[in-house]
Amino acid sequence: MAILEGLNKVFENKVRLGIMSVLAANGSADFAALKSLLDLTDGNLASHTRSLEEAGYIRSEKKFIGRKPNTTYLITDAGRAAFAAHIDALERFLKDCRS
Repeated sequence: MAILEGLNKVFENKVRLGIMSVLAANGSADFAALKSLLDLTDGNLASHTRSLEEAGYIRSEKKFIGRKPNTTYLITDAGRAAFAAHIDALERFLKDCRS
């Protein structure tokens, strides 16, 4: 078995890993919360959420709160499974490195 087997390339970027971590822990988060938690620019967050949406790992819901637009991101079942598999692969990798 290859030492890096099971790692998901989509999650190799620390921003996408951070987004998925927040969503896995909370189920959902809005754009402003993710931006603040991860200390990102609007454009940086938008490009990474788009990548995760294209992979089918998150979905977005757009609505208005008062007159302000609000985008909320939710982790999909496929995203939760892929992220869990990635974390399991990281844990195996770390365990193998310690042996």
